[in-house]
Order: sequence, then C-alpha cells, then structure tokens
Amino acid sequence: MLNIRNVKIEDLHEITIIESLCFPAEEAATTEAFEKRIALIPDSFFVAEVNGVIVGFVNGPVIETPFITDDLFREIKDNPLTGGHQSVLGIAVTPHFQTRGVAAALLAHLEDSAKSKNRKTITLTCKEDLIGFYEKFGYINMGVSNSEHGGVTWYNLVKMLSQ
Repeated sequence: MLNIRNVKIEDLHEITIIESLCFPAEEAATTEAFEKRIALIPDSFFVAEVNGVIVGFVNGPVIETPFITDDLFREIKDNPLTGGHQSVLGIAVTPHFQTRGVAAALLAHLEDSAKSKNRKTITLTCKEDLIGFYEKFGYINMGVSNSEHGGVTWYNLVKMLSQ
C-alpha cells in the first residue's frame, strides 16, 4: 500500500539515490539542493513509501510567477502560507515502481495540498516526451520554456487550480 507523507531530513540518502537513478547528472538535484529543500519547503516536499521504503517523491517551492525559472534550482525560500504558484522542481519514482501510479498519486497529493492553501496553479517544466503524461492530469502545454537547466529543451506545463 502506498503511503504519502512530508519529507524528513532522514530521507535525504534515499531521495538522492532515486534522483540519480531517474535523471542524468547534469539535470539531477544535488544532495545540497535537497538539504535546502527539506529545510525550507517540507510543506511542499512529499515522499511516497511502500512498506516503509521510499519509492518516489515530488517537491518544489511556491513561487510568485506562473513559470519556473532556472534560479530556483539554486536558490529557494520558504513558502508563503497561502497564494502563489506551486512549482514542481522534481518528481521521481524508482524504476521498479514506475508505471504503477506512484507519480500520479504524488501529483494528486501535491494538488490537494496546493488547493488547500489557495495556490493559483501548479507549474512545472518537462521534456517533450513527458508532455502527454502531464496532459492526462489536466496540465496545459504553454510552449518551450526559457530554462537552460541541464542543457536540454524544456516545456512549461501549467495546471489551473479552481479557486
């Protein structure tokens, strides 16, 4: 059974391993970046567990603009209590648990949390091959992002949250 909860600093090692399994080194978040996110935004950083073992996670700060900017991968700040735009800087599921609904459950949990805090949208960037995946969950492709993160082409996807 899948359990989704807020991140704890004790999760750092497992999260870092999952990130390295899911992303090339130039795109993967560093241990230091995860330490900052765990410290500053635990209210929008969730892990998914099966039998007490972390199998995936989603995280991102609440931002003032509807699109992610590259500086967020380096510098984030505490989330406001309400309002703003919930970003997704990272979502990753260990390969053995991919295609089992873990990412969908994490996105749904993040969305419920964002709605409860009156966030305007959920915003993320993804590579072209994942656009269809996010569109299934109501995200709208807003075109190519200005992001140069990892030296690849990213697309802005946004999901409006009903107020």
